[in-house]
Amino acid sequence: MPDVTPPLTIPRRFCGPASSGNGGWTAGALAAYLAPGPVRVTLRKPPPLDTDLAVALDGDSATATNGDVVVAAASPADESVTAVEAITADQARAAESTFAGLDFHPFPTCFSCGTGREAHDGLRIFPGRVDDDTEGRVRVAATWTPDPSLGGSTATLEVTWAALDCVGGWAGDLTQRLMVLGSMTAEIRDLPKVGAEHVLVGGARGSEGRRTWTASTLYDAAGRVLGSAEHVWFAVDPADFS
Repeated sequence: MPDVTPPLTIPRRFCGPASSGNGGWTAGALAAYLAPGPVRVTLRKPPPLDTDLAVALDGDSATATNGDVVVAAASPADESVTAVEAITADQARAAESTFAGLDFHPFPTCFSCGTGREAHDGLRIFPGRVDDDTEGRVRVAATWTPDPSLGGSTATLEVTWAALDCVGGWAGDLTQRLMVLGSMTAEIRDLPKVGAEHVLVGGARGSEGRRTWTASTLYDAAGRVLGSAEHVWFAVDPADFS
């Protein structure tokens, strides 16, 4: 029988859409139940807020359920996650004024990139367009300084996953259609320091049908990779989130 562990609860502060959890934060919270290393998390249902989700560990995998409904499942990833090409902090800072979400944002409540969140509450990561990468693929970037409200001397693992989440979506086609995170694979090498400026870069990786693939990387001020992620997004009906 799988081992039963303490539940996973998503506080309302860490929402994406107003009524459900931020995909990156939720994925990071479930990944925290596993050993360090690249982890892939699949989100099966919108993660409910302020609800104790039962977490079952079975070998090297973890599953979060709400009653009989599987909300998310995590397992080790087979390979390391490739970093998105870096840019300078000055370039990332300049790009923030072109953030598409400043004109229209589908989820202004989002903990990671929501324009409706106050400073010291949401992360307010606003990635704008920068030069395409060497393969001609779209890149976006923003700076991020973890706030002291996020914990001690470093941001938590869950917050780090959240920071790597939406910067990928804005590198995809989020401005053309509503998308939500379907799965996220992340490799966290080190946690970002509170009060220090970091750079987040997102990259487009293609789309087909309802699916869009993106990637993201978190760099510290010295240009060191702290973490990288790959995402699969699914186009959804806006009526489901009205």
